[in-house]
Amino acid sequence: MLDKYVTGMASLRILSGSLEIIAALIMLRLNQVEKALALNTALAFTGPLILILTTTIGLVGMADKLSWGKIGWVLCGVTILLYGILKK
Repeated sequence: MLDKYVTGMASLRILSGSLEIIAALIMLRLNQVEKALALNTALAFTGPLILILTTTIGLVGMADKLSWGKIGWVLCGVTILLYGILKK
């Protein structure tokens, strides 16, 4: 039987990948740089959101096995990653 946390994390990744593929197909169908760029910009928000959600699900699944200190370090790492990705 599959672990519910792993299933949730994998489902979010499948959803994210599906959105990327659908967006690519829409870009090809639209065949306009301006619209493709706008769609690509909208996709830029989904990546960090999926990262946060999957990490959160994983941490909830491991919460009973990790100390608060280790959870804090993981959250600091995710925060630094997001800062680096989103900083302009």
